[in-house]
Amino acid sequence: MVPADYVFGFAIAVVVGANLYLGPRIASERIAMQWGPNGEPTWYAPKWLTMWGMIAFMAAVRLFIWLASTYAPQHVHGVELGIIIFSLAAAISHLFVLMKARAAR
Repeated sequence: MVPADYVFGFAIAVVVGANLYLGPRIASERIAMQWGPNGEPTWYAPKWLTMWGMIAFMAAVRLFIWLASTYAPQHVHGVELGIIIFSLAAAISHLFVLMKARAAR
């Protein structure tokens, strides 16, 4: 376990906390996932997939990073920085999506 995994664990905790706090406050069963240049949503995903799929996605990316750094270390550089940046970007973007969904009422 690298020290960056503490940031990853914190990011997972933030995502779970946001799901538990903001989930009941989102009225719609579908959540906008991407917005076009005009500010309108371009596609939607089911609420449960949007909320809990992020945790599965984050775990899959972390597993991929671990596999790459274990089995092909000569091709992997800056693992800790990559984990930190990915963890923070994933948690912040997840919060953004959930807060936009809550405000959409």
